[in-house]
Amino acid sequence: MRSGVAVVGMLVLVSVAPAHAQTPDPGKKLFETFCARCHGADGKGGDMGPPIALRLGNLDDTQLATLIRGGRISKGMPPTPMALAKRRSLVAFLRELQRDAELVPIRRLTAQTTDGGILTGVVVNEGFDDVQLRTDDNRVHLLRRDGDRFRAVTSDTDWPTYNGDSGGNRYTTLTQIDKQTVTRLAPAWMYPVADAGLLQVTPVVVGGIMYVTAANECIAIDAGSGREIWQFKRPRTQGVSGGGANRGVAVAGDRVFMVTDHAHLIALNRFTGDVLWDSVMDDWRSNYAASSAPLTAGDLVVSGVSGGEHGANGFVVAFDQATGREVWRFWTVPRPGQPGSETWRGKDIAHGGAPTWFTGSYDPVLDMVYWPTGNPSKEYNGDDRQGDNLYASCILALDRKSGQLKWHYQFTPHDLWDWDATQTSVLVDAEWQGERRPLMLHANRNGFFYVFDRRDGTRLLARPFIRNLTWATGIAEDGRPVKVPGQEPSVGGTKVCPSQDGATNWYSPSFNPATGLFYVQTLEKCSIYMKSPGDVWQSGQSYLGGSQQTAPDPTPQRILRAIDIQTGETRWELPQPGPAQSWGGTLTTASGLVIVAEEGGALMAVDASSGAPLWSFQTNQVWRASPMTYMFDGRQYISVASGNNILAFALRN
Repeated sequence: MRSGVAVVGMLVLVSVAPAHAQTPDPGKKLFETFCARCHGADGKGGDMGPPIALRLGNLDDTQLATLIRGGRISKGMPPTPMALAKRRSLVAFLRELQRDAELVPIRRLTAQTTDGGILTGVVVNEGFDDVQLRTDDNRVHLLRRDGDRFRAVTSDTDWPTYNGDSGGNRYTTLTQIDKQTVTRLAPAWMYPVADAGLLQVTPVVVGGIMYVTAANECIAIDAGSGREIWQFKRPRTQGVSGGGANRGVAVAGDRVFMVTDHAHLIALNRFTGDVLWDSVMDDWRSNYAASSAPLTAGDLVVSGVSGGEHGANGFVVAFDQATGREVWRFWTVPRPGQPGSETWRGKDIAHGGAPTWFTGSYDPVLDMVYWPTGNPSKEYNGDDRQGDNLYASCILALDRKSGQLKWHYQFTPHDLWDWDATQTSVLVDAEWQGERRPLMLHANRNGFFYVFDRRDGTRLLARPFIRNLTWATGIAEDGRPVKVPGQEPSVGGTKVCPSQDGATNWYSPSFNPATGLFYVQTLEKCSIYMKSPGDVWQSGQSYLGGSQQTAPDPTPQRILRAIDIQTGETRWELPQPGPAQSWGGTLTTASGLVIVAEEGGALMAVDASSGAPLWSFQTNQVWRASPMTYMFDGRQYISVASGNNILAFALRN
């Protein structure tokens, strides 16, 4: 179903005279009485409320009836008590308005192009300068007006995955925006995603079409103008555990892949938004959900699930891109009797967690998928899960074709602090002690920065990258942390650094091969961890085993750090004012920039060698997303999700 977003606004008690002499149907009369004054007689907006006709598809009939009865006070919509039969009549009429609004008049256009060709198709959207034309073969052509003709745009450099590169590195070779020109960077267009809250998505651009998501929603946009091409929308699942965000899509061929809030993976036609297949990863009633961008790898699309905080055991699953058929599945909590199950001594192996909710990385040369895993469930109380708890808080190296485990590394054995490993593992080829090696760079939530040889998991470096780190003194030769006694959560509360938010988190880092530096947003922050004995797993309930709160000392601070991957030393840092509550990441460029979503709400460009600020644009939003870049029609753009808006920046002419 394609429609708009959640119904918002006000339903005000007014009296509107019927437009015709005949008696209107009951639903229409109710709408005119309670709704039309704000939302217009056709549901397309009035002077006191927004258009709702194209937003009704966000709710099923039961949800819509509940909204009418209870209202939405925070949006200025009062409750409207009425009998069940009347609510049903009103809902039925609202569906008529929705269907009428979705019947967009079809306009066909025969466009003569500037290169002498002819394109004939349906105009899906247009403006003074731009036209989006779908030809009869269901391909979308992005055109620009040139007198009485049309020019096809060029799409020179795409951003085809969540991190732009399947290896997870937000590094671009584009150089149009550099240290000199960045001062001319300015907003080019904005696309608002209504009622989406704080977007966590990274836009993906393929062939000039941008794909952005919110929960159960995907929108295709002309990447040069911000003009909508199509929108896919499903109602959100009531009662699902989590799943309130969506971080993006993967694209391969003519397919766009995304997860739904209730742990489905779906494939859409990337030119029309039509559903091509819909595969269930697991039953949401067992506390499964999903929120992050899938990863394309060869002819497969790989995804994971959330639900660890609710006791759902995690897995990585791969599907055939063409059919949606499941090819393999790797469980992150071994079944009793399987290898690794000996690291779960106690009953909590049944609800061990170790979710796989964040996007992994892929090396097409080694044909290996690297996937991060979450912390164990009942995270603050390990009494019923004695042992290391494999494969929680790990990086998994999986054979792409079979899903067989090739190697793994557990960053925090027997994790008691919610330090999952769901941070981007960046795959780069770089010099290491005089030898060029395939490396994996990983700044972990537990406060240590790691370098691995990604072929076999050989650990080359492990070093702290924050100042406030109390739980371990280092990483021993065997790869295990040297833990400090007395740092476990307690009934009375134990202060531990880093905080539950971690030394860093899922927001994206980046590596610049010219500087040899790894750029990551970090946190200097501690938590008071409380343990609660006696928690029992229940379906639909969180399974935490305690709680935590931010410690007042030290004062929380966010710091952008540039880490030398050869030594683990911080070469420079950029402290940012603010409460250290934003979740924005980094992008680095061959032209010597780091684009960072900084704590104060600004998108900022800094010198990649020194950290000196060069440019900023204040959005006044709390970041939940990381920037990306692409080249469209000879112009480099930088795009980021800010609040509920997709912003695109380019150089002023």
